[in-house]
Amino acid sequence: MKISYIFKKIKNMRYKEYVNHAKIVADKMNKSTLSILFDMAKCALLYGSGYMDYFEFEFYLLNGKERKTYLTGKYNNDIVKRYNRKEDWHLLEDKGEFNKLFKEYLGREFLDLRDASFKEFKEFIYNKEKIVCKPLDNCGGKGIEIIPIDKSIFKNEYNVLKLYNSIMKKEQFLLEEVIIQNKELSKLYSGSVNTLRVITFLDNTGTTRILNTILRIGNNGNVDNFSSGGMYTFVNESGIVYVPAIDEVGRIYYEHPKTHEKIVGFKVPDFDKVFSFVDKLSKRVPTIRYVGWDIVITENNICVIEGNEYPGVFQVKPSISGIKTGDLPKFKKYMDL
Repeated sequence: MKISYIFKKIKNMRYKEYVNHAKIVADKMNKSTLSILFDMAKCALLYGSGYMDYFEFEFYLLNGKERKTYLTGKYNNDIVKRYNRKEDWHLLEDKGEFNKLFKEYLGREFLDLRDASFKEFKEFIYNKEKIVCKPLDNCGGKGIEIIPIDKSIFKNEYNVLKLYNSIMKKEQFLLEEVIIQNKELSKLYSGSVNTLRVITFLDNTGTTRILNTILRIGNNGNVDNFSSGGMYTFVNESGIVYVPAIDEVGRIYYEHPKTHEKIVGFKVPDFDKVFSFVDKLSKRVPTIRYVGWDIVITENNICVIEGNEYPGVFQVKPSISGIKTGDLPKFKKYMDL
């Protein structure tokens, strides 16, 4: 483990959260907080795991041999640095640039206010009931707002200008048409668009490898992001959810708390079309080889929401699967780690 990585983690550590998570584990395992803090520090040193890796992947239930099989934040950082050329990150990071580059796969209209006039703004919103307003560099769904369009504002251009200035002030420079998801996904939760995060790697032969497929489901909000109150679960090669969902604080859901729809056993509609879709996406920017694609299934199509050059780490909790082997061996099949 590189000492520089350890020092960087220490510098950026949120100590209060670190200790709070240690207390949660200590109570669960009937151990002292100090012993858990020591074990968390040991795992950071030996396996490059952050406190959320330790907590989310339940390292406290694993022995050393099992812990070695888990993809941790350190490994994820290394993959991004090695396989995603930093000079090209902006093509995915900047949501406006991304939409222009992947326009044929969006399945929705959009407008980048950085290079659009007020007249173009007015024309864009005129025939829409709602618009999605996004910051160009949003992360975790932060700053996204869905704004209803009251047709009465067009009677007085001042009201349209007022809306325009409000959006510009909040730097929500990317406007998009609202996506209507497949009815089966709405049954799970209709308050947000429930997306798939498909993590791909473009290997040395130019072949797209799907490393993981995650179904993200909203809960009490209009976005499905984990960090914004949502939950996630895992989808197998047949498009079926095979484990319950979890949220950011570790709660487990066998059914959705709002709709009471069963999560385990849910079949993602049109899943057989997903691979060919992400295969096209992964080859559009071949210098960014490791990507988490957020896609949505509609009634008639598959649409890409965004691509993440820093995909994040998703692995099934040992306590809900009974499996104590992480994803690192799978990643090593295709990557030099």
